Amino acid sequence: MTLSTAPSPAGPARSARPRWWRRPWVAPLMVVAAAFLAFSLPPYLSLDPSQSRVPAPDFFPPHFVVLSLHVVFGSVAMVTCCLQIWPWFRGRHPRAHRVIGRVYVFGGCLPSGLLGLVAGLATPWGPVTMVSNVLLALLWLGCTLAGWRMARQRRFVDHRRWMVRSFALTMSIITNRLYGVLFTILLLPQFETTFRGDEALMGSTVAALSAWLGWVLPLLVAEWWLERGDAAGRRRRATRSPAPAAARPADTAPRP
Repeated sequence: MTLSTAPSPAGPARSARPRWWRRPWVAPLMVVAAAFLAFSLPPYLSLDPSQSRVPAPDFFPPHFVVLSLHVVFGSVAMVTCCLQIWPWFRGRHPRAHRVIGRVYVFGGCLPSGLLGLVAGLATPWGPVTMVSNVLLALLWLGCTLAGWRMARQRRFVDHRRWMVRSFALTMSIITNRLYGVLFTILLLPQFETTFRGDEALMGSTVAALSAWLGWVLPLLVAEWWLERGDAAGRRRRATRSPAPAAARPADTAPRP
């Protein structure tokens, strides 16, 4: 009778495992990432510079090659990132999480970030967009390397925080493109007035607005999410921690 009523040691561990359905945003994120890659990759896999969605500047002939490699390695980062942030996958397959994490860092973010830094310096959209692209590449590289170093030092709380930032910057290319479409629609009625019919001026304006908002807002949302989650965690730990024991009279009595 005692054995039948005693809790099983595997019970708490099994109940503590993450359930795949408790993160309903994971599947939509994967669908959006897959749709974005299906739209973005073909022009750069065609090896045809005329298919590029970013015009190559005259002063940098290898622009298409650099941009194509940046897109390919960035696609690796996006695919692996979707698996890395999935709590169920991390909990059930920790070994795969570590292997895919190395692919994310060394096969995705680092080469794509370095190539993006070069492509950002050679952007045809003007100095405002160039500054945004360079800052994005440096922050992406810095956050990813910091997260990898925290994992190597087994500081997993800090590892998680840095990788959330890296994830936000990895996926910011999607919001960048969405803002590009939005600003094009909003500014098109002003094409003949504000932009005086100059397509290059309007294009650089749209590119600058979408470049900055594309990664700044996701990074701010990531920081808000981290602080909100950490604050909630501190509150939960505070409610679970036992109240301090009352001081005994011998402890509180003044000593000679």
